[in-house]
Amino acid sequence: MAGQFKAGRFVLPALVAAIVGFGVPRVTFSQAPSQAGAPRAAAAPAAPGAGDLEIMRVQNNVYAIFGAGGNITLQVGDVGPLLVDSGLAGASEKIIAAVKTVSDKPIRDIINTHIHADHIGGNKVLSTTGGFASGGTTGGGRRDATVYAHENVLLRMSGTLGKEKPLDTGLWPGNTFFGAKKEIYLNGEAVEIIHQPAAHTDGDVVVFFRRSDVVATGDIFVMDTFPMIDRARGGTINGLITAVNNILDIVIPAPTQERGTMLVPGHGRLADEHDLLEYRDMLTIIRNRVQKMIGQGMSLDQVRAARPTFEYEPRWGATTGFWTTSMFVDAVYNSLKEDKGQLSRGEGR
Repeated sequence: MAGQFKAGRFVLPALVAAIVGFGVPRVTFSQAPSQAGAPRAAAAPAAPGAGDLEIMRVQNNVYAIFGAGGNITLQVGDVGPLLVDSGLAGASEKIIAAVKTVSDKPIRDIINTHIHADHIGGNKVLSTTGGFASGGTTGGGRRDATVYAHENVLLRMSGTLGKEKPLDTGLWPGNTFFGAKKEIYLNGEAVEIIHQPAAHTDGDVVVFFRRSDVVATGDIFVMDTFPMIDRARGGTINGLITAVNNILDIVIPAPTQERGTMLVPGHGRLADEHDLLEYRDMLTIIRNRVQKMIGQGMSLDQVRAARPTFEYEPRWGATTGFWTTSMFVDAVYNSLKEDKGQLSRGEGR
């Protein structure tokens, strides 16, 4: 597997981090974070198996893997590795090789933050690789890794919720929950899996590693484009902002306002509270602008022409690709129109 990934450590001094940004982008360590400039094309998730993977330590025994589709968070320890998300299907062998650079144990558990293919594509292969010894009251033997997710992820994968065709059953999570939170304890650390309703999708979770002080956000928080609001799968702008505020309630900065609680976003480089605050403010300002335009009776075409995202486009915008600025504005508009319609019918939350 030589040459398929590069090992790295998070060792930037605070002064350098303040200049170039935390961590690395999801393709190469040497590439600087996006700078202001003309709106660019949104980079679609890499083709399965394309390019090298990058692995770096975030804090304590938690690592991040970049380049497998969506970012993957990895916790290691005596019990065995825990992955948050499993990347694209074609990247599974490289993910296994990357995990082996920091752990010689088989993968123990996988948590899916949502249903999208660049975050669940490796479920089947990664959950059945190696297996591990089990015992206790359930008896001995070997079993596959457990895949955790919110119940809505399973319902959509199985075709029970929405209009989607069922996915391969090998991708389905084997342990789901339908409440506000699920808690597990692994490798000497409490891990909280916290549902965020109607955010990026209706099955989003964030994963909080309490001792390591790391949060894996899934695509609720991304560092490289305006966030995707998956309207077909229950995503809403108001739910997204609520979810970001919920993450901010967890995050605590260090005394210098650098580091502290670290964030592994769904895409892009590592982040901290300051990055998340800027992201929250951007979403809130754009939401409020579009809401005011709707209140003035403006059509979607008129809202597009008014460019409510104008000053944020150099940082977050994209004119081509799988998720563009125009698509983001459309999703915000349609989400708010639906909320207004529900309120007018007495269905508001």
